[in-house]
Amino acid sequence: MLSTRLPQGAVPRLERPGPLRERVYEALLELITTRALRPGQHLVESELAGHLGVSRQPVREALQRLNTEGWVDLRPAQGAFVHEPTEEEADQLLSVRTLLEAEAARLAAANSGTAGIAALEELCARGERAVADDDVDLAVATNAAFHAKVMELAGNAVLSELAGQVDRRVRWYYTPVARQRGSRSWIEHRSLIAAISSRDGQRAMEIMRAHTEHTRRTYHQREES
Repeated sequence: MLSTRLPQGAVPRLERPGPLRERVYEALLELITTRALRPGQHLVESELAGHLGVSRQPVREALQRLNTEGWVDLRPAQGAFVHEPTEEEADQLLSVRTLLEAEAARLAAANSGTAGIAALEELCARGERAVADDDVDLAVATNAAFHAKVMELAGNAVLSELAGQVDRRVRWYYTPVARQRGSRSWIEHRSLIAAISSRDGQRAMEIMRAHTEHTRRTYHQREES
C-alpha cells in the first residue's frame, strides 16, 4: 500500500511552461493546501514522483523548499512529513488575516463600483451553490476567490501583497471547517456585499472582522463539534 495515498483525481496536471522543479513545487503545495496530502502524512519521494510522472530529483528539491517555507517537516532518518500546524500557529495566522481583511473591506466600500459589486455577487452565488451541492473543494476555492476580490477592490497594492503571502495558509486552515461553516459563511458574505454596496466602510469593516473571527473560532472548536 502506498504511504503517499491521494484521493481519486486529486493529482493536478503539471503544466508544461516553466521549470520542472517549480511546477512540481506548485503541484505539491496545492495538494497540501487542499489537504489531499494531510497534516502529518508521510511523503515518499518515489511515490510522489510516480504520481506526478517525474523523476525523484525535482520532488526532492520541492520538498526541501516546502520545508524551508514551513509546509513540510524533514525528519532525520524518517523522511518528509506534511507539517502539522499547532493551535498557536493557526491562531496567529488567522488573527493577522482578520486585520488585513477588515481593512480591505473598509477600503473596498470606498472604492468599489458597479462592476466590482456584481463580481462579488456572482462569486457569492457560486459559493452558495457549492454549499448546496456539498462541493467542499469548490466552496473553499470560491471563498478564497471572494476574499481575493474584496482585496482587489480595496485598491491598496501593499495590503494586497501582504494578504497574498497568507492566502494559501488561510485556505489550508479553512478547508477542514468549510462544511461546518457552510451556508452561514455565505450569509455573512451577503451582508458584507450590502455594506460595500452602500459605501458604509465602518459597517463593512465590522462585518469582515466578525466573519473572519467566526472562522478562527470554528477552526479551534473543530475537534469538539
